[in-house]
Amino acid sequence: MWFLNRPDAANVWKNPEIKERYRRYSGILDGKNHARYLITKRIPVNISLEEPLEKLWEEHDKIAKEFDDYLEKIAQEEDSLKNMAIPEISFLDLKEKIALEILKDCHFCERRCKTNRKEGKVGFCRLGEDSILSSAFLHSGEESVLVPSGTIFFAGCTFTCVFCQNSDISQEWCDESRENISGGVIVSPKKVALMAQRLWKEGAKNINFVGGDPTPNLHTIISSLKEMNENITMLWNSNMYQSLEATKLLLEVMDFWLPDFKFWENEFAKQMSGINQYREVVTRNIKMAYTQGSGEVLIRHLIIPGRVEKDTYPILEWCSKEIPKSLVNIMEQYRPQYLVQRDPDKYRMINRRIYPEELKNATKKADELNILWKPVS
Repeated sequence: MWFLNRPDAANVWKNPEIKERYRRYSGILDGKNHARYLITKRIPVNISLEEPLEKLWEEHDKIAKEFDDYLEKIAQEEDSLKNMAIPEISFLDLKEKIALEILKDCHFCERRCKTNRKEGKVGFCRLGEDSILSSAFLHSGEESVLVPSGTIFFAGCTFTCVFCQNSDISQEWCDESRENISGGVIVSPKKVALMAQRLWKEGAKNINFVGGDPTPNLHTIISSLKEMNENITMLWNSNMYQSLEATKLLLEVMDFWLPDFKFWENEFAKQMSGINQYREVVTRNIKMAYTQGSGEVLIRHLIIPGRVEKDTYPILEWCSKEIPKSLVNIMEQYRPQYLVQRDPDKYRMINRRIYPEELKNATKKADELNILWKPVS
């Protein structure tokens, strides 16, 4: 069993600081709080879903501003969620409709391909309308507060990281023509829901949407929530390069956020992952999750060789200032993989593991900034 290999996963909840910072997540585990997606199912929408997208967004944003009021009411009144009528059209229905409309002019991520994936055309992520499942299993290797985690891995990604450790499902799950798909199977929202339910029954503390990256599969994920009724934490495990619109759709359905925050310097991010305006997009989305979403965030920062002063230090400083109650997993797991391994001369600068001194300097900086990192690193 997972607890035999990870006693820290049980012991971490004895830490009062962890209980305080992840209060709602802890409450869901204890059955005292309701997962946010369950609440969206009970909030009525007073608009036809056939209205233009602009009108749908107006209604969505109006309800989003009222969402905290629903949370507070449900928290104060026992059985209040159970006693709320199931509306003809719910807030979750509205989110699903908007996601499907975005799919026709895809801008789930900030690449904003504008591809009509609804018609089967593929975007930068090489995905059309269908989502491709790579695997789904009970994961005991995640951070202590998340174990065991019900991980659902989707193929496809919005990045092209040259050192990717999951390149088989992020970038190489199909060839350029998409004629040879070797990285998974097509899944419907119903199938995703059934897998999530199975993981819940097996003891998962959360449903962990990951990849690749989950962002291109947002429409499938939201639709899958309509098929579920289990009170379990929904977790967004992402590079956080999703568009502003995608983030807005996620805020009221995700209970826990597990963002990657790799780079600070945009030029280096472009070289390593092929994306523009990395820092601006990722910090915007993380800050929204922290201030407008559940607020329960655990940052993953992968230390990259030679980049402690240029990336690690400013990222830790930003976290300390902007999201002070979040935990940070300072990760030493970098190793030369994928293109770095295949063309070591081209990527000589990062063709090594990090030095012990680099990890020491990173953790020292975190301590100086009073960042809580040890329980999850």
